[in-house]
Amino acid sequence: MKLVRRLANLGYGSRKQVEAMLRDGRVTNAADVPFNPEAQPEHDPIRVDGEPLDPPPGAVLMLHKPTGYTCATADPGRVVYELLPPRFRQRNPIVAPVGRLDRDTTGLLLLTDDGVLLHRIISPKARIPKVYEATLAQDLAGNETELFAAGTLMLRSEKTPLEPAALEVLGPRRARLTLTEGRYHQVRRMFAAAGNRVETLHRATVGGLALGDLAEGRWRLLDPAEVASVFGGPSV
Repeated sequence: MKLVRRLANLGYGSRKQVEAMLRDGRVTNAADVPFNPEAQPEHDPIRVDGEPLDPPPGAVLMLHKPTGYTCATADPGRVVYELLPPRFRQRNPIVAPVGRLDRDTTGLLLLTDDGVLLHRIISPKARIPKVYEATLAQDLAGNETELFAAGTLMLRSEKTPLEPAALEVLGPRRARLTLTEGRYHQVRRMFAAAGNRVETLHRATVGGLALGDLAEGRWRLLDPAEVASVFGGPSV
């Protein structure tokens, strides 16, 4: 792929803007030698203003989402793209959230420009377990474990019952819930159906992938083994 198209697709600017960058010698190899605009180099040697090129197409990122951010490209408030390099929103295809975490939920959010992978992860058929940790407004009643595991719980305005979910009690008002589906505001609605209210909610894992020591508001690129762990295997 020619440099102009490659850089434009990665969000470095329009084709005209990228052409100007090449004319100005801002696109070089690792030895700081400017590339010819007609060159078609491999990805890794390319530098823009001396910095390595952004991840190539097929990138998968893990973000530790803080509260107050929505998983949208545009919103009256803050969006998760503000926590990423600005170019990521301009990539073609865009680096998109894999599923959603609502504004008040923290934790593990995946993003990718690989549409096939994205749909593979969010497909209901995948049944990828996701673990959430919740703090509640009231003490647990004691029947939630059986209620959530029964596979018969109906949420308001839903026509089909929820899949069984595993609840682990962490304290009088703290619980860990493992889901294999992802309905709208599901955890909050499940506890509401049980007569309680979620005050804080954090997603700890997706499949076999865990946040580890990734700080809130930070992101990092995942390697192929980590991406594979989403579909099974131990947390990494």
